[in-house]
Amino acid sequence: MKTKVRVGKKLTIHIPKGVAEELSITEGDVLFLRAKDNKIILEHEDAVLLSLKGRKFASLSPEEVERISEEEQNKRESSH
Repeated sequence: MKTKVRVGKKLTIHIPKGVAEELSITEGDVLFLRAKDNKIILEHEDAVLLSLKGRKFASLSPEEVERISEEEQNKRESSH
């Protein structure tokens, strides 16, 4: 998902609801912000939090979960 945001007072940026929902970001979450290659990257505090709040999968073997996890991580890295 790509959307335009405006930088507000005190350099604040509002995370649109659709983006927050897609990334399972909720009020009170701790996120890390960093700059890389002229881009701003915003990440969840850790992988455990993402696994608890992220998209859920059912009836999968541990090997399938690992494969899907690697694919999703690769997608996130390639989009940044």
